[in-house]
Amino acid sequence: MKIVVIGGTGLIGSKVVRRLEAHGHKAVAAAPDTGVNSLTGEGLDEVLTGASVVIDLVNSPSFEDQAALDFFRTATTNVLAAEKRAGVGHHVALSIVGTERSPQIGYFRAKLAQEELIESSGVPFSLVHATQFFEFVKAIADTSEVDGVVRIQPVNFQPIAGDDVADEVARGATGEPLNGRVEIAGPDKERMDEFFRKALSELDDPREVVTDPQATYYGAVVSEDALVPIGEAVLGRIHYADWEKK
Repeated sequence: MKIVVIGGTGLIGSKVVRRLEAHGHKAVAAAPDTGVNSLTGEGLDEVLTGASVVIDLVNSPSFEDQAALDFFRTATTNVLAAEKRAGVGHHVALSIVGTERSPQIGYFRAKLAQEELIESSGVPFSLVHATQFFEFVKAIADTSEVDGVVRIQPVNFQPIAGDDVADEVARGATGEPLNGRVEIAGPDKERMDEFFRKALSELDDPREVVTDPQATYYGAVVSEDALVPIGEAVLGRIHYADWEKK
């Protein structure tokens, strides 16, 4: 089966391509450096010829509210239109747990707009909602730093390894369309401030982590369960402590 992975050279995309190839599928990594640009539409028709499934893992180069919204609306519209022309039967997209619960975060609004386009497209689809990746821990700490101090809310946090995300995306792409979503998270849930206090210590990062109920997460104060699944979820197998030691 031919499966096109938009964003197939990135962190999750490259892992997904390897998993699909290991199971005998023809996995095609589509990205600007392979001649495919979902934002401009360049190369989409050619790469989707004969494809049964498209996995959309492309990410906005900017987290600025309007820029991210414009990117996801344009890129997703282009991909969905090309899929219809090619007769693709399954669209799989990676999104974020809690997009609809934290619309005050601009990037979440952009991802929610992407989801709405997919859901209304008429193309059978599966959405994989993941929590934050282990790989982004330092980046999250950096965005939470104020005057040299990392200020973190005492809310629930359940990050996941990129390998576990790739496993679920590949599994979803080779199954029947859900026409809905699956939520995935890491195996351990704890308070976000406590997690970052331990994580930065393990990274030998000298910055102090301060518990602050009014601290912002990408520009917004979030509710206690905004970043974790509510109800049934697929849990990853990799614990942060084991991942960090690799």
